[in-house]
Amino acid sequence: MGNRVPTSVGLSNDAAVNQIQEIISDNCVVIFSKTTCYYCKMAKKLFDDMNVNYTAVELDMNTNGSQFQDILHQMTGARTLPRVFVNGTFVGGATDTKKLHEEGKLLPLVHQCQYINSTVRMQFTSHFNLQLNV
Repeated sequence: MGNRVPTSVGLSNDAAVNQIQEIISDNCVVIFSKTTCYYCKMAKKLFDDMNVNYTAVELDMNTNGSQFQDILHQMTGARTLPRVFVNGTFVGGATDTKKLHEEGKLLPLVHQCQYINSTVRMQFTSHFNLQLNV
């Protein structure tokens, strides 16, 4: 259910920051992860079990993974993985994300993002269709 972000080669620090910010802003749920990390698998399973699409950025499969992890450390205050973002907001690691779900706070964040995205798509489609009919 998770999507993977393609690897990048030789990014400047500013370009890497921009790419991370773009990934976060373009996707409702983003999990910065490593393929062998137990807690990363736990976070992905949580979203799989909720039937929620997410984008997984597998840092151990990305040539700039270490650089991304350093930037995420600066952004979030921790270098550990996973780093989970929902609706553009950092929500924590796997245990933080699971706790939000158990408290009933995670799904509303996801739905809020999905609602915003579907509204923007509907507005764009309506505008596009109106332009074609003119």
